[in-house]
Amino acid sequence: MRKGTNNQKKNNGKKLKLYRKNFSILYSFFLVALVVIFGRVLWLNVTSGKEYRKKILTQEQNDYRNQVLSARRGDILDKNGNILATSNRVYNVILDCKSVNSNPAYIEPTIKTLKTLFGIDEGLVRERLTNKDTKDSMYQILKKQVPMEKKKEYENFIKNTDEKKLSKDEINQRENTKGIYLEEDYKRTYPFNNLACNVIGFSSQKDFGEIGLEAYYNDILSGVDGRIFGDLSEGSNYAQQKIIRPINGKTLVTTIDIGVQQIVEKYVNAFREVMGGKNIAVVVEDPNNGEILAMDAGHRFDLNHPRDLSKSELDPKERAKAVTEKEQVEALNKIWNNYCITSAFEPGSTVKPIVMASALEKGTITPHDTFYCDGFQTYGVGAHATMIKCDVYPNAHGMETLGQVIANSCNDAMMQIAEKMGEDEMIDIQELFCFGQKTGIDLPGEGTGIIHTKDTMGITELATSSFGQGFTLTMIQEINAICSVINGGNYYKPHLLKAIKDSKGGIVNQQAPCLQKQTISTNISRDIRSYMKESVDSGTSRSVKVHGYSMGGKTGTAEKLPRGNGKYLVSFIGFAPVDNPRVCVYVIIDEPKTEAQDNSTYPMFIAQGIFKEVLPYLNVAPDELKPGEQVPETELWEKFKGHLGDKDKKDGVKDEAKKSEATSDDNTDNNDSNHDNSNNEDIHHDNNNDNQSQDDNEDTGE
Repeated sequence: MRKGTNNQKKNNGKKLKLYRKNFSILYSFFLVALVVIFGRVLWLNVTSGKEYRKKILTQEQNDYRNQVLSARRGDILDKNGNILATSNRVYNVILDCKSVNSNPAYIEPTIKTLKTLFGIDEGLVRERLTNKDTKDSMYQILKKQVPMEKKKEYENFIKNTDEKKLSKDEINQRENTKGIYLEEDYKRTYPFNNLACNVIGFSSQKDFGEIGLEAYYNDILSGVDGRIFGDLSEGSNYAQQKIIRPINGKTLVTTIDIGVQQIVEKYVNAFREVMGGKNIAVVVEDPNNGEILAMDAGHRFDLNHPRDLSKSELDPKERAKAVTEKEQVEALNKIWNNYCITSAFEPGSTVKPIVMASALEKGTITPHDTFYCDGFQTYGVGAHATMIKCDVYPNAHGMETLGQVIANSCNDAMMQIAEKMGEDEMIDIQELFCFGQKTGIDLPGEGTGIIHTKDTMGITELATSSFGQGFTLTMIQEINAICSVINGGNYYKPHLLKAIKDSKGGIVNQQAPCLQKQTISTNISRDIRSYMKESVDSGTSRSVKVHGYSMGGKTGTAEKLPRGNGKYLVSFIGFAPVDNPRVCVYVIIDEPKTEAQDNSTYPMFIAQGIFKEVLPYLNVAPDELKPGEQVPETELWEKFKGHLGDKDKKDGVKDEAKKSEATSDDNTDNNDSNHDNSNNEDIHHDNNNDNQSQDDNEDTGE
């Protein structure tokens, strides 16, 4: 037994050695074979790589097709569901050159069909069919964005081979038209053309928004293209194919109310007809949640033709100057710019309610305080003294309550309030109301403005800051701050997005109001509303009054740098009703086209027209009527007559308006100024050593 076991072990050992020897030989053989193969591939790649790659690519092109299925860009809607931007289905005309060239009988009928039905140049088609780089191609785009009507016309053309109605040549053309197919695509269109153009923006390339909401929410609006790909059999049909369905973009529901927007632009257009200005801009906001209801941001342009300067409101003289490519780009950037969020300016007296509210909140002043206006304040002594005059200088307002300070737009009293506050508190106000910083509105290109710091805020800067001079802000900063002051002290983030819907209409995201901070108390907010009401009832804001509604407001007149050039930015900001503000309107006219620009009545004319129509449109009931009392008709600016109707009416009275304007401008300006007591609210800085020099006067906003 023991001897047999040993023999078995010896035999097993011999077999194991044999296996190992055979495995080593086999492994060496395969290793040598791999080296030879690798060397051969390397040699072929070096000597004939280009030729083989070309053959492979040619074979892939001949036997494989990869077709894009375009995703649809999401719509942009106003808050009521009206379409502001949409994507309509169109088609690209594609030519399969290989299929056409496969039979000489196909060439001429195909060329004729492309020319007859789609208007495609015959020379272009022949060039694609004969060029060595394209003659075997299965995918050549000949024409883009063909409407669906053309697609149906082509399909009916190919299907119609009725021998009773067609000649032999016509039948031959239809039967031998080959290699044409229509690839689905989408074209961005804007039904309202230039309405709210700077806000909506446009998408010039496929799924690429350039400005406005189209740019800011590009990722949400854009979809994801799908594809059809697979091997081809004879006749350019898919033998095996795989389809990846496109994912369409989502739809934006905005806070814009197209009805409010149309009202705003109606009155801006009317003002432009009779006077105009370098820039005219309007923002309408719901003070209770930060929703932007309308925004007219200056120069308008056709969203369907955004690069066509002839379809914009740019001055014809400026259009004529835009000759070079650089000049054209500059002109386009000018009309595309959203003045309401990008441009910073000295606001003037529209900041007075904000400064006063903050002083009340800090306890620096009380609602019962009074201030005496003697017409000026002096800072410094001797030769370095600076006199800052009130708008009524050499007269004076006398003793004033806080309501009278706002109603009279008294700079003297505001400077006294600022002196009580001190430099640190004034800087805190600017930070509290987001001056000098972005509000975060959902539009690209928001500006910030320039404000004082502890290093730059001196006693004179403190004084002038109280009435809106020496620092800059944007329209969206100003109106959002005022909304906070009048709504009970709630500072909401301004926004244009209300909701996001999927391609089937389901709500994906509902945008809730974003309350960012509490700026002042509800009691102080109530007091400021009453002071601004006093301005409309008996002060500088009387021209904005709409009968039947309680209203609050504040005017602004800011002389632009360099001082003394006679160029002004005039403004008005107001709200209604007083106890429960439903809408806030901010109007700016930058350099009114009139000899005397320093009249804040002009923006009130626009604001009054807007309030007159917007309040009923928003179902805001008149709150100043007795039971059964009829609302008296509000008379608008006399110069608006004939300019608020349709285009034909406006064209008919245009010449007459120009004639009357030449004789009535001076009288109107004087009457407006007297009527509003203090709408030419300039202030003057004089050094004591040269009080009489008009050239040294520094005139600024109210």
